[in-house]
Amino acid sequence: MGSPVLDVEAVASFLQAAELSSFTRAAEALGSTQSLVSTRIKRLETALGKLLLQRHPRLVRLTSEGERFLPVARAFLEAHNRALAIFSEAPERVAIGISEQAAGSDVPMLLSRPAARDPNLIVNLRIEPSSQLEMAYEAGDLDAVLIRRIGAGRTGEVLREDDLGWFASPALARREDRPLPLINLVAECRLRQHAINALNRQGIDWREAFIGGGMAAVQAALTGGLGVAALATRIAPPGTVDVGPEWGLPALGRSQVVLRSNAATPRGRAFVRELAAAFRG
Repeated sequence: MGSPVLDVEAVASFLQAAELSSFTRAAEALGSTQSLVSTRIKRLETALGKLLLQRHPRLVRLTSEGERFLPVARAFLEAHNRALAIFSEAPERVAIGISEQAAGSDVPMLLSRPAARDPNLIVNLRIEPSSQLEMAYEAGDLDAVLIRRIGAGRTGEVLREDDLGWFASPALARREDRPLPLINLVAECRLRQHAINALNRQGIDWREAFIGGGMAAVQAALTGGLGVAALATRIAPPGTVDVGPEWGLPALGRSQVVLRSNAATPRGRAFVRELAAAFRG
């Protein structure tokens, strides 16, 4: 009996399910169905004679055999894609905009996996406030944007909803006799204005303690105890806490992370589809 032959689509299904911890999100990334992804992975496990994934109702986990197979599977698929790229069409560009208030520090991770699938796809990335990205998208300068939306907005696919809170270092003490020190992104940030409006409505005195050019600067200022930042719970830096209830700060409600896309080519649409699935994961 000969050695088993690895099916490329089965290996791709395994990789997506392993990396996203979900058959549902793997199917979304591949533009397939959950049942087909499951069937392909089962076929791969049968060919290898090993159980690669443990199935749970809401979660997929790697077995020890799956962990051993994962890096080899990545190398296999990358080699396959490089081989196809030799004879493929000319490189294609896709222009993507991502708000750091939506993705936090996960931007490199979100882009790395879909970019690796298509070596000839050139990604032009813009990281800007959501308001600027939406204007660029409306002007036709971007193929897709991943933004944070507070309140009503234009069309788009809602990828998730997040609670908003007031985050600070646990070492920061509230000074009732002084204005609340705020840490913010640039002035165009919608969440910044949302937070300021909430403080003004409640009559809480505040001052701008730090304005960062990006989330890395904001996170450094937070962990350094320079002030308080209004952030989505998902992107709050590790070690910070929501001081809003204890300090009597106004509730900020919830916000949505929204994907807007008009990618016109199959390769561009595939990239955006996998980007959305990676963000959900």
